Amino acid sequence: MRDEHSLFGPLADPAADAGHEEHPPRVGFFTDTSVCIGCKACEVACKEWNNVPDDGLSLLGMSFDNTGSLGADTWRHVAFIEQSRPLSGQDAGFGGLPTGPSGSEVSAGTVASALEQAERGGGELGTSPVDLGLPRFERPGDATGAESRTDFRWLMSSDVCKHCTHAGCLDVCPTGALFRTEFGTVVVQQDICNGCGYCVSGCPYGVIDRREHDGRAWKCTLCYDRLRDGLEPACAKACPTESIQFGPLDELRERAARRLARLHEDGVAEARLYGHDPGDGVGGAGAFFLLLDEPEVYGLPPDPVVPTRDLASMWKYAGMAASAFVAAAVSVFLGRGKR
Repeated sequence: MRDEHSLFGPLADPAADAGHEEHPPRVGFFTDTSVCIGCKACEVACKEWNNVPDDGLSLLGMSFDNTGSLGADTWRHVAFIEQSRPLSGQDAGFGGLPTGPSGSEVSAGTVASALEQAERGGGELGTSPVDLGLPRFERPGDATGAESRTDFRWLMSSDVCKHCTHAGCLDVCPTGALFRTEFGTVVVQQDICNGCGYCVSGCPYGVIDRREHDGRAWKCTLCYDRLRDGLEPACAKACPTESIQFGPLDELRERAARRLARLHEDGVAEARLYGHDPGDGVGGAGAFFLLLDEPEVYGLPPDPVVPTRDLASMWKYAGMAASAFVAAAVSVFLGRGKR
């Protein structure tokens, strides 16, 4: 018999808890935001593969962020966060930091040298700079080159459903539309969803949402159809910098720990992991992140807790209270009978 606390400890196995006796290793995402370039290739790949509808092209008054947040029509959201602050131990250009799990480095000097030697051309195609006489606005960090932009930085992060070990959306669904797959992920079956919206309030991250003019709930499936065919999710496949890394969750946690240690050695003291702890309020996430600032800066809750985590103990105390009430009522009734 499984330990009653296993859902919130290192031994958590959500696929087995869901009844999958023989199943592959639990898989998930490790998103290293320190190498995200904000290209939004993951957003495009997600929409293309899953036929997710267009959610508009408004900039929302939020820099270059045209999606704003996760929702029924945005299963991957690349956040753009502007900060007027030094880059700490990072470089203004490529940072000399590992660009992926391989740990290879690219120095700013090497990049600058390569750009100087490259043949530019393109003037005949109209790609050379043209002075249109328009006023020029100074931006934070504007100077002679990238190497001087050290007082301003971008934080970019590709957010996604966390596929929690203990998923509140799954707990509160009254129709069984949400189910746990053999890979440990959580998927919504639209042909069963009745649009009640209980799952929306059950998610501590605000990920799942109902689609306008549809009413049913939609969210990331971690490309369940691709996983069953032995393929990695579309977003991870499309990521050019390997910011989004897919694989067995245990391996990703080890890789993330090594990456974090490397960043700390390179002077990026503010780097931290988010969602990797199996003892947190959701029992550990199936999609976790390496951040360069506080979670709130990225729009993530600092201490997420699934609303149904204490449901068993709540029913226990409610039952004890009800029993005490019944006992008191019976005592009063018997007392009156003796009189």
